This record gives sequence, C-alpha cells and structure tokens, in this order.
Amino acid sequence: MSGIESPALDQVFHALADPTRRAMLQRLAEGELRIGELAAPYAMSLAAASKHVRVLEQAGLVQRRVAGRTHVCRIEAQPLQQAQAWIQYYSRFWAGRLDTLAALLEADSNGEQPEGGGS
Repeated sequence: MSGIESPALDQVFHALADPTRRAMLQRLAEGELRIGELAAPYAMSLAAASKHVRVLEQAGLVQRRVAGRTHVCRIEAQPLQQAQAWIQYYSRFWAGRLDTLAALLEADSNGEQPEGGGS
C-alpha cells in the first residue's frame, strides 16, 4: 500500500491520538469556532487550547483565520480521508479473520470438526 511511510499521515495519527484534539475536531465538524469556544469545555488556558489547535493545523486537520484578536478555526476533512483509506486497507484483513472466526464458531455450535482440524 502506498503512503505507509507518509509524514503527513504520521501527523494526522499523532493529532488524533489525543482525546482533547479528537473532541475539538468533533465540535468543529458542527461549524467554525473561536479558540476560546474550543477551550471552554476543558479546564485549560487559551494558550493550551492554541497548542492543541497548532497540532491539528500541522496535520492539516484545521485551518485557522485571524480576525483582529480573534482566532477562528474550521475543520479540514481531507487528511481524515487519507487516514480512513489507510485503515480501510487493513479492514480487509480483519474482515477475513472475522469471517473465519464466525465459520469456526458456527461449526463448533453444530458439533462439526473445523476444516483442517482432525483428531
């Protein structure tokens, strides 16, 4: 799969690794918010919220515009599509494993011997 060694993808997963940043992104999915509005649900300073936003910006997940002294943020979903494509690539592996598990469980509940397993 291409993109396995992608610094941009690394930054997206780094940004998403923090629950506060994930919550901020979720709130931004509803519309633009000022930094103060993003910080409001948490016991954090504006400076701490701004650091979180900076990580999201570096990953390309958020775009910030400055209007006077106000910093307004909005979500940029394109990097999330890249992360989803990476995860989707591996979901085929898990889907196959889950299908195999389901077949084994069904065979066991019917009292059958699983394929390849004999005594």
